[in-house]
Amino acid sequence: MKTAPTPGGNTAQPRRIGAARFKAQCLALLDRLGPDGLVITKHGRPVARVLPYDPDPASLIGSLRHELKIRGDIMSTGTRWDAER
Repeated sequence: MKTAPTPGGNTAQPRRIGAARFKAQCLALLDRLGPDGLVITKHGRPVARVLPYDPDPASLIGSLRHELKIRGDIMSTGTRWDAER
């Protein structure tokens, strides 16, 4: 399984665990969930990934400022039409 590079340039491998073991130990595993999360497998094949919740979604507000450019009229579909017809 390939993982995205971490900010330091390293690739961190999330811990892998079988679905049956995850089911039996779910609450304890969630209590010890690391930043890389868990990969849940069935018969050795990945089927799900559990990641920690990011508690601050407000940090996304304004994160793309100066990265996006608006071109044209964003309130228009670009197609002329007559609502009276």
